[in-house]
Amino acid sequence: MGIKQNIQWFPGHMAKTRRKLKEDIKLVDMVVEILDARIPISSRNPEIMSIINNKPHIILLNKSDMADKNETLKWINYYKEKYGVNCIAVDCQSGKGLSEFLKCSENTLKEKMEVWKSKGMIGRKIRAMIVGVPNVGKSSFINRMSKNSKAKAEDRPGVTRGNQWFTVGNKMEMLDTPGILWPKFDDEIVGRNLAFTGAIKDDILDVEDLAFKLIDLLRDRYITSIAQRYKLNESEIKECETLDLMNMIGKKRGMIISGGEVDIQRVSNMILDEFRAAKIGKITLERVDEIEKH
Repeated sequence: MGIKQNIQWFPGHMAKTRRKLKEDIKLVDMVVEILDARIPISSRNPEIMSIINNKPHIILLNKSDMADKNETLKWINYYKEKYGVNCIAVDCQSGKGLSEFLKCSENTLKEKMEVWKSKGMIGRKIRAMIVGVPNVGKSSFINRMSKNSKAKAEDRPGVTRGNQWFTVGNKMEMLDTPGILWPKFDDEIVGRNLAFTGAIKDDILDVEDLAFKLIDLLRDRYITSIAQRYKLNESEIKECETLDLMNMIGKKRGMIISGGEVDIQRVSNMILDEFRAAKIGKITLERVDEIEKH
């Protein structure tokens, strides 16, 4: 999987976060779940539905600017049809798609808001809890919506700490929560995909093994993107072994060490970095038509 063995995946602060989420869910009217559009299943906490417990719910497919647009549309339909949940493609860094969010929230809570109105609760703000795994873009979303930078966002997993409330105009209050992962990765694909996208810290990864698995996956699904990015021939990419492909990429980028060998460690880091920055192309690693195989 590219992840070193014997890692404890459920440290104390994450167990505490889960308990806090279950307590705080009572304080809000709805839950906004942020997923990574490139991995809409693997970036989903499998415990979230039990924590939400029938609370009104919206899904945001963030980083959609880095994902395959056609696949994103399929995922939007999937979540609407399977769970009856409104789902929006967004990019929290640029703000793309976020203009739909408040309208979608009001539609989701239409009946509840009518009850508030009948009780004379004019101007009652929607209270929304924002949830998501580390590095999925919660802080960027809150900063965009609240037009400030109090929610600290860094390109490192798990930097947001504690629960904070943020005001969004005169219509909403948002409760931020720390990113939460789950006790263990029973599914190797989930751990691998989270590692590809940077939701797991690189210092506990076998980076070379991870890059080999990523380049194999991209060769299978996005061979044209690899060929264009690294100026290679598609037929060469199809026929060669994975190590040979890494060597070809390394030579194209001049990543040579003493003796004329390619620096595979450097090539591995570069491939992961370029995938995470969408420099290889707009890529979705999980597909709706494979959901039953997951």
